[in-house]
Amino acid sequence: MAAPGPGEYFNVGSRVSCLTCLGQQLHGEVVAFDYPSKMLTLKCASSSGKANLSDVILVNLAYVSEVLVNRARAEKEDKLSQAYAISAGVSIEGQQLFQTIHKTIKECKWQEKNILVMEEVLISPPYQVDNCKGKEGSALSHVRKIVEKHFRDAESQKPVPHSHQTQKDSALSS
Repeated sequence: MAAPGPGEYFNVGSRVSCLTCLGQQLHGEVVAFDYPSKMLTLKCASSSGKANLSDVILVNLAYVSEVLVNRARAEKEDKLSQAYAISAGVSIEGQQLFQTIHKTIKECKWQEKNILVMEEVLISPPYQVDNCKGKEGSALSHVRKIVEKHFRDAESQKPVPHSHQTQKDSALSS
C-alpha cells in the first residue's frame, strides 16, 4: 500500500517498515504522524551504531511505495510478556508497574521476576522506588520517577472507605 487512505492512521509507538520510491528500506517506531500532510516521524536505530542514541527520520508518505505496520507483532510480544509474568508468579503490582513503564519506555522486559529497563535499570520485587538498581544517572532517576508516579497514582485511585455513622448521628435518628 502507498500512503494511507482516508481514516488510516499510524499509532504512536507502533513499529513500521517503509520502502521509499528510491528503494531505501526504513524501519522504526512511530513518534508522530500528521494525516493532512502525510508526514510520518520515525525513531530508528542510530546510524552511529551507539545503542543509547536514535535517529529521527521524517518520511513523506507521498514518496513511499510500501508501508508495513507491525502492530500485530507488537501486540503478540506484549501478550507473551504478560503471559510470562503470570507464569513466573509476578505479583499484580509488578505486572501493573511493568505495563506503566512499558507505555513510556518500550525497551522494557522481564528478567525472571525482575523488570529490566533499557538494559540499565533493574527493578526487583516488591517493585518500589528503593528496588530500582542501576548506575546512577538519568536512566535510573527517570525510571525511579515513573515508579514513584505509578504508586502515587495507584494510591489516589483506591476507593475511599465510607465513614461509619457517628454516635451523634445515631442519637439524633432515634
